[in-house]
Amino acid sequence: MVNEWLTRWREGRIGFHRAAPHPVLCHHWPLLGVSPGVKVLVPLCGKSHDMRWLGHRDHPVLGIELAPQAVEQFLAEGSEPVSRYHQVGFEISRQANVELWCGDFFHFHIEQAAEVGAFYDRAALIALPPATRQRYAFHLAQLIPPGASGLLIGLERAAGEERYGPPFHVPEEEVRELFEPNFRITLLERGTPEPGSGFREHVWAMVRRGPVE
Repeated sequence: MVNEWLTRWREGRIGFHRAAPHPVLCHHWPLLGVSPGVKVLVPLCGKSHDMRWLGHRDHPVLGIELAPQAVEQFLAEGSEPVSRYHQVGFEISRQANVELWCGDFFHFHIEQAAEVGAFYDRAALIALPPATRQRYAFHLAQLIPPGASGLLIGLERAAGEERYGPPFHVPEEEVRELFEPNFRITLLERGTPEPGSGFREHVWAMVRRGPVE
């Protein structure tokens, strides 16, 4: 799966990339009540314009991405100076208030996420095969402090195409099964099937549960 993801970026097969911030983010994020200044974790971030949208609303952004091509393309599309540094397992680039960690999300640990207070997942869960999604949900929960909010966008595919991906078919019931042990989750929106692909998004607000919940 890792090699396939890197190959997609090398070959430019990134049909999942949107040319503008996601309308779902623009509509629902303000309703979460995440205060300006709160750092937002964006796993498997690609070169998403959503990060700049969050940054322009006074959120420091910490994106984690495996493909160096995605990181470099994001930086090239910006106009601000870039600073670079290194931590074990990650090459880190900062442009304005967006910080990109190039490396394996599963090697990103709670000590490195100490300032994270919110998260946004538009393309992480649906990029992972079934065997990895439970690991992802658990790892995300370890990085997010109790009471912190997030927005997650899932994706269902047309009947008969569920096994193909990425992006993968992740039905609503699987989102509940994966995240309800550690998050209070609320279904905000069900999209309509996209013409030609049959993809349908479902949008969730999440709040990390505390130790006594």
